[in-house]
Amino acid sequence: MAVTRSHPVFAITFAVTYAILYVLAVEHNWALFTYHPVAEEFHFLVEKAADGPSMYWYGWMASAGLGALFVSAIVAWLPAGLTNGLAIGLSWAIPLFTMGIFVYLMKDFFFR
Repeated sequence: MAVTRSHPVFAITFAVTYAILYVLAVEHNWALFTYHPVAEEFHFLVEKAADGPSMYWYGWMASAGLGALFVSAIVAWLPAGLTNGLAIGLSWAIPLFTMGIFVYLMKDFFFR
């Protein structure tokens, strides 16, 4: 399989967009679905559980993944002139920065 110009553009855009959308999904609770482990049920969008905990993590990942897939597909179809300035360093810098955001958000958990 030959690697075209759109493959690296798609990969860089997906990495950056996924990290940003995942932070937004967690902060605003934009879960695509909710899993209730006690009842062993999945529900569409956010739903509070009647008994036991609700797990939103899978839904956050799905929301960020679908959003990043959509944005990356659009950017990959753009002409080469518009995506030439896309910095490869963003594909690791933005996710690394995102990890720092989560460490800050969970500082009370780490430093009790």
